[in-house]
Amino acid sequence: MQRLPDASEGELSRTRANLVCEASLHRIALELALPSLLLLGEGERKTGGAQRASILADAVEALIGVVYLEQGFEAVQRLVLRLFGTVDLSATAKAKAKDPKTSLQEWLQGKKMALPLYHLDEVRGVEHQQEFIVSCSIPALQLQAQGIGTSRKTAERMAAAAVLDLLMKKGKKA
Repeated sequence: MQRLPDASEGELSRTRANLVCEASLHRIALELALPSLLLLGEGERKTGGAQRASILADAVEALIGVVYLEQGFEAVQRLVLRLFGTVDLSATAKAKAKDPKTSLQEWLQGKKMALPLYHLDEVRGVEHQQEFIVSCSIPALQLQAQGIGTSRKTAERMAAAAVLDLLMKKGKKA
């Protein structure tokens, strides 16, 4: 907030999400040379776990947590400012476009309306090749659309995008 005093709540929220996403934390872990410091089980070592982005991102989060627990808020604040201090926030905030679920939620909240409802309608296919069908509805506007994806989350995004398209067609800017 200090570095982006004129940013909206939504922009600050996206900036925070970009800062703490797996890719950002993975980059920080590599800068700190954390892969060489991790103690992993034999299976993880053999499969390259020390370089896995998810493990390294978790390690950065754990490091921040340990500093907080052992040395307190001021110490962890200094660490976080150092780790994230060189990040170009204006570029980061724009690096990821809003996903459709976020856009729809922000539009509805701006109109003081209830959040959309998501319902898993169907799961098709064999376990390792499933297709999810999800509906997204806004009862107050009598709108509903379906989305299909290889995960429930993806299907929800697709359904939200379809609802946003319906809003645009009805002349409501989303």
